Amino acid sequence: MPPDADATTDSTATDLPRLVIVEDDPAFARTLRRSFERRGYAVDHAASPEDLETLLDDNDFQFAVVDLKLGSGSGLTCVHMLADRDPDTRIVVLTGFASISTAVEAIKLGASHYLAKPANTDDIEEAFGRVAGDPTVPLDTRKSSIKTVEWEYIHSTLVECDFNISEAARRLGMHRRTLARKLEKRPLR
Repeated sequence: MPPDADATTDSTATDLPRLVIVEDDPAFARTLRRSFERRGYAVDHAASPEDLETLLDDNDFQFAVVDLKLGSGSGLTCVHMLADRDPDTRIVVLTGFASISTAVEAIKLGASHYLAKPANTDDIEEAFGRVAGDPTVPLDTRKSSIKTVEWEYIHSTLVECDFNISEAARRLGMHRRTLARKLEKRPLR
């Protein structure tokens, strides 16, 4: 994983593990960047799929942290771009919009792990190191509530629509404002 703490954190150093953070919240991205630089990573930041595409023209990354919702765009596009560029890149999707459907899609597209916010640098770095599944993870015996099923359905539709709320509302057969209210009511983690 990362080199010892005495190493320099200059992003031009070739001996440091390369990490890209794809996050549209500048304050959160800055906090993550500083934390990973202190741990010995060379870190770059992209705020959108277009920014990431520009970075990928000149850089290869061993690690990536990708936010699922990037403004009006989707982090799933970034996962696909990173995995296409190098299938060995350890990609962790970090999101406040966690759902089963987006988790499945992220893994299918090449993500190594999927974490719901709040997650800290320790959680993310641990996720980088997890290369195999854990068959001993306890199964939840509680059935999903109607609200949870509705939430999952809304989020799978949002993913299909690339997080376009107007299009998702049309497909769900509800008014756009109703969908926006439902999304505001559900607390983000």
